[in-house]
Amino acid sequence: MRHVTVIGFDYAFASAITGVSDLLSTAGVTWNYIHGKALASEFNVEIATLDGSPVKCANNIEVKAHKAINEIETTDLLLIPTIAGDIEQTLKRNSALIPWIIQQAKQGADIACNCTGAFLLAETGLLDNKLATTHWGFVEAFRQRYPKVDLRPEQLITADGSFFCSGGGMAWLDMALFLIERYCGYDIAMASAKSNVFDISKTSRAAYSSIPGKRYHQDNAILALQDWLDENFSQSMSVSQLAERTSMTERTLNRRFKQATGDSLIHYLQCLRVDAAKKLLTGEPITIELITQRVGYQDVSSFIRLFKKHTGMSPSAHRARFS
Repeated sequence: MRHVTVIGFDYAFASAITGVSDLLSTAGVTWNYIHGKALASEFNVEIATLDGSPVKCANNIEVKAHKAINEIETTDLLLIPTIAGDIEQTLKRNSALIPWIIQQAKQGADIACNCTGAFLLAETGLLDNKLATTHWGFVEAFRQRYPKVDLRPEQLITADGSFFCSGGGMAWLDMALFLIERYCGYDIAMASAKSNVFDISKTSRAAYSSIPGKRYHQDNAILALQDWLDENFSQSMSVSQLAERTSMTERTLNRRFKQATGDSLIHYLQCLRVDAAKKLLTGEPITIELITQRVGYQDVSSFIRLFKKHTGMSPSAHRARFS
């Protein structure tokens, strides 16, 4: 069972603390209970505050803590909720969290933040030169304060190595489902969504992918291409062939794809293939060579370098950690 720590602080969104705690805590539980199966909890979730005291969230909702942060030596996953109050004041009042967050990252914890919680994570410097997103209303303030962060406000969720950000006050729901898929697999994420009656339509499945947020646009031609790529990513293909499929010039396709998704077409395809490889690595025990071929590559060495670039670890390390 994986240990999850949700940080609590004054003027956070209560739902970004309690809601994500509920959803993670019931992964492997609610669906199994409904269907008369043995309960299999996937996460042990604890709420931690600076000194272990309750915090007063937005709308004067008080949330109690399980522990103080200094009582938690290590955690698998650290969650930072939305800052619903004055961001500058919140950062000052919680400056003592910064070294503890950095320490958890050094010890191997994955760290996810929701909405304006990205400010607190960025304050640590851990997001420098990494992808991130935040609420659209605070984009300019974020960019001015953290110019080294590669901010992608058009994306609902960003994933860069062990750091994850979601871009709306209530996007903790998408983030929680994304994290369930990352740790427990697609089936358990879908079971969590179904048992809680969440929308799991095709257009929202980005929440379960390592390339999240890239379907939150209105370009139907690009959406159709994304659907096709989802099913055919392992085929050999070129940008010119994809341009012909969409009845566009290469230049137009590249421009529209970047405009719609915030990503280049080539990088998007790489992400699809890496995501497929991650699923294969945590499934049946097959060789890296065979996985390389199944996701559309021939050169194993090149694929290993690409996989490490996208995930921060080698395929074998990913298999050891998440199998």
